[in-house]
Amino acid sequence: MESMDINRIKKFRQFKNEIRGSDRFLIAGLDIGKSIHYAFLGTANGKTVKRGMRVQNSASGFEHLLTMVQFYMDRDGFKDIVFGLEPTSVYHKPLAEFLITHDHLVVYVTNEAIKKNRSLLDGRWDKNDTKDSANAADLIAQGKCQFYDLPDIQLRDLRALLAFRQRLRKQLHSCRVRIRNNLVAQYFPELDKCWNQAQEENLAIVRWCLSPQIINHLSFEDFFQMVTTRNRGLRQYNRLSKIWEIAPYSIGCQAGDAMQLEAQILVDNIKTIEAHIATVDETIKDICASFQEYEYLLSIPGFGPYISAVVLAAIGTAQRFENTHQVIKFAGFDLNANRSGKKSQSAVPVISKKGKAALRYALYQAALIASSSNAQFRGYYHHLLQGREREKGIRTKMRVKLAAKLLVIAWTLMKKKQAFDPSYLKAK
Repeated sequence: MESMDINRIKKFRQFKNEIRGSDRFLIAGLDIGKSIHYAFLGTANGKTVKRGMRVQNSASGFEHLLTMVQFYMDRDGFKDIVFGLEPTSVYHKPLAEFLITHDHLVVYVTNEAIKKNRSLLDGRWDKNDTKDSANAADLIAQGKCQFYDLPDIQLRDLRALLAFRQRLRKQLHSCRVRIRNNLVAQYFPELDKCWNQAQEENLAIVRWCLSPQIINHLSFEDFFQMVTTRNRGLRQYNRLSKIWEIAPYSIGCQAGDAMQLEAQILVDNIKTIEAHIATVDETIKDICASFQEYEYLLSIPGFGPYISAVVLAAIGTAQRFENTHQVIKFAGFDLNANRSGKKSQSAVPVISKKGKAALRYALYQAALIASSSNAQFRGYYHHLLQGREREKGIRTKMRVKLAAKLLVIAWTLMKKKQAFDPSYLKAK
């Protein structure tokens, strides 16, 4: 499958070099919908072949699209066909996979490029599906399109699980915030002061006796047994004793059955989501074990199982990037500044943040760990700080720079298929 991806990448690069002004390509721009796609057929020279074609999101609709495309290719003598998609949610994925499995070149144009180019077609700003399909074809004719990455099924599973894990983490955080900022703040505000300690015991208190009135009717021994699963020593005893003692003097609102029901459901949801996350993590680990590159990523200081999985899923086939600038730009670590007018020389560049936010976050965490726990990275980090220690925010900036360095190292290891070597940290 990797060789197939490399062949598709080479074909895409050749297409980008030849498309401008070429008369050999028939360009099919597609505006994607949930049930119906709109297609526009044209050439790189601006000639319209067919517009307003409706493509049903079904097997018969896809076959009809290929039949119509083949008809116009035979009629007008085109040698190649390129399909360009404007991605909408996940509705484009079945069509893209169908076309790629039939050995057709598929590219995509970004929604931002579509929006900026819309008014250039006819000098108007209105939006409709037929026009957007022509808009996509116009961008493809200019070479302003991206490679459509469709890796093997294991890598797609990995990406899907990582995205699902992120949604589970958001649900988990939402439940925790709801408990602390609504239930605890309303019914037992004094508990919030010691919320950051012993999360398991806090959830047990919320689950069984969030109302101070319930605690008032319990002896300390009964309260202790209700909210703990094991004895952790004097610190645990003192903390729970303090909570039990302040319960009679709590200013919390009087609680009814509705509060108790909500508290029980939220705590049960937290435990269920945590179990689901653990299952997802195990599955992610099993999938990553089938990739040779995963072991190379784990050899990098600061890269644990999760960060290695995020980087592996994001990069995919390392050969689809030609140089380090493309990799850095892909993650959004590339620098840019608004250099215009009198202050253009003093403009301070910042990272664009146009790439993958989850990848940047994971790499920054890796840089934070590596710069504090690994001798080589700690030395490299302090070398970057040398002479600039008093600058405001310089430590965060240098860690971002180190995160970009880690990304380049990870891509290099995946491309060369070798483990980490500290010599990669040598400064230029």
